Amino acid sequence: MGEELAATSALDDIRLDPPALGDVQAIHEIYGDPRVWGHLPSGRHTNLETTAAKVSLWIDAWERDGRAAWIVRDATTGAVLGHVGCSVRRGAFWNLGYRLSIEAQGRGIATRVSMVAIRRAKQVDPNLPIVAYLLEHNHASARVAEKCGLTLQHRAPDAGNPDPNAIRLIYADRALSSEQLHAALA
Repeated sequence: MGEELAATSALDDIRLDPPALGDVQAIHEIYGDPRVWGHLPSGRHTNLETTAAKVSLWIDAWERDGRAAWIVRDATTGAVLGHVGCSVRRGAFWNLGYRLSIEAQGRGIATRVSMVAIRRAKQVDPNLPIVAYLLEHNHASARVAEKCGLTLQHRAPDAGNPDPNAIRLIYADRALSSEQLHAALA
């Protein structure tokens, strides 16, 4: 993957690699950091097994769908900065997702790597919409979605969230059918 992205000048300082089990510890350090989960504290990983299962899911998704989460690395040092990718959800849409270390945040990395993920997902299956769902108070993720060309398609209470006041936003690259919206809300 790194070689196909090397020509992308916007990513000169970043390398995107398919996930491997050797990435579990570095991803766990990010997923276990409470500062990364300010918008959803209940999402924080508290054990390595949970992170290992997530990375395994990414590996399986690459094999099944041809695209999923990449590991985002500093191109110079190889240090893991986080992950980004579009994964097929419920056969109905590409789910754009990313998580970056605190040190990597605020540098425009999320927008740059998300644009690459969206472009690659559309190459694999352009018929599936790109969807990003986030909580309303996560303004940084909303800005990333908007910079990537996604528009707000839905706003409603976030069913099942431990915070009863949480509002879920769904952004997409096109209008969603009722089936696609239902799949995104499930």
